Amino acid sequence: MKTKLEKIKQDFLQSIKEVKDQKSLSDLEDKYFSRKGELSLILRQLKDLDMKTRQEVGKFANSLKNELKEVLEKTRKDLSREKTSDVVDPTLPGEKISTGALHPITIVRKEIEDFFATLGFMSIDGPELESDYYNFTALNVLAHHPARDMQDTFYIDSKDEDKQADLLMRTQTSNTQVRAMLKHGAPLRAIVPGRCFRCESTDARHEHTFYQLEGILIDENINLAHLKAVLEETGKFLYGPNTKLRTRPKYFPFVEPGLNGEFSCFLCQGKGCRVCKNSGWLEVLGCGLIHPNVLRAGGIDPEKYSGFAFGFGLDRLVMLKYDINDIRNFHSGDLRFLKQF
Repeated sequence: MKTKLEKIKQDFLQSIKEVKDQKSLSDLEDKYFSRKGELSLILRQLKDLDMKTRQEVGKFANSLKNELKEVLEKTRKDLSREKTSDVVDPTLPGEKISTGALHPITIVRKEIEDFFATLGFMSIDGPELESDYYNFTALNVLAHHPARDMQDTFYIDSKDEDKQADLLMRTQTSNTQVRAMLKHGAPLRAIVPGRCFRCESTDARHEHTFYQLEGILIDENINLAHLKAVLEETGKFLYGPNTKLRTRPKYFPFVEPGLNGEFSCFLCQGKGCRVCKNSGWLEVLGCGLIHPNVLRAGGIDPEKYSGFAFGFGLDRLVMLKYDINDIRNFHSGDLRFLKQF
């Protein structure tokens, strides 16, 4: 049997000298080391030998196997180095390199940030893990206010740093309003794009994780006419120069008066279609004049300053722009969806 093993060794060493690529090396490895390979078949015959001979031949066979494995691995490394050498063969076909791309929400977010920068608005951010105070109380939503029932909140089993207020995942980017006032004072122009969370069932139009874009402007003698002017320019930027704005009263605890903002449909020009549900209008934002209680919470005198606030559903804007019919696609991780942008 030792003679057979020596013969296998000689044949293997001769064959490996002729290997020129990884494919040939893989074929050679299968020929000798696979379950039905030549070396494996020899080793299976050890069970037929007597104990003493089996020990002697087995020791020799294992040593031979390890030796051939070392030669095999050395050859594999040598071939790998040759492939990655600095020598470039211009006659070889090029390799297609996959590249990443921005998420559609990121694309629209950056476009809107650039637009509001031209109007003098700075872009700021706030914490996603927020205290009950900044998410509700400072926004004129007291502990037993019925407006809290309008939002399904993810509460955290913990308190803030002062051990006073409950912690939660912010339900709205409005949580940054009072923080911005306390930090920057008045006058103030800022937008707050960011991620929000609500505990609700998901479907084609609703997600537990979604994006909003908040905007606030505070200065002396600010009124609804200023809000209307900013929103009209925003609509023209988003949907074209012929876009019209209409508002209707709506309740929000942190603004007074509160308004619901709609833009004329950019697809049907107000005639009615599937996207606008045949109404001719797209409901995309809530807005209003900042409530005096919110200004006081931010350390700003409501007798001297006034302001307005508005909030877009950023996901909604993206869905309208790219005609996306299911909000769940945004966080699906499906490359077939993401590669379209």
